[in-house]
Amino acid sequence: MMPNPIRLRAIEGLKQGHSFTYSRTFNQQETELFGDMTRDYNPVHYDLRWAGAKGFSGLICHGLLVGSMICEFGGQVGWLATGMRFKYLKPVYFGDTITCAVTITRIDDSGRAEAEAFFTNEAGDQVCHAFLTGRLPLDKDRNLLRQMVDEGDPSNKLSEE
Repeated sequence: MMPNPIRLRAIEGLKQGHSFTYSRTFNQQETELFGDMTRDYNPVHYDLRWAGAKGFSGLICHGLLVGSMICEFGGQVGWLATGMRFKYLKPVYFGDTITCAVTITRIDDSGRAEAEAFFTNEAGDQVCHAFLTGRLPLDKDRNLLRQMVDEGDPSNKLSEE
């Protein structure tokens, strides 16, 4: 298995200005599972009549499901979130491929950090914007991440085979 490149960057040490970009395609099954986990059964995700009445051309994904793409970055670098603020700009429909670009905008000496994330669809339209605050791994944490990667990083399903 090959270590995830985002995790490797975290082991090297993160700096202000570092950016990470990745994509995923959303589907109806994920939205239904997310609705079950969160108990969000807004009909805009489940009923075409309701979605149409709200001005959408189809059923849409949960905004927080799309916003959860920041978790890929956070999970790979060991970011401990302290705050998140999302602005949803356009709907995400089943089958849309969304690209998330996260940039670290500030880091202080204690590892407290800020980041910004931009989410765009395959047409290049921005669908969401997020501001994040959290804590980055310090030297001892990065050493432990390195040890985990050296052991094959077995708990990290994003390690490449």
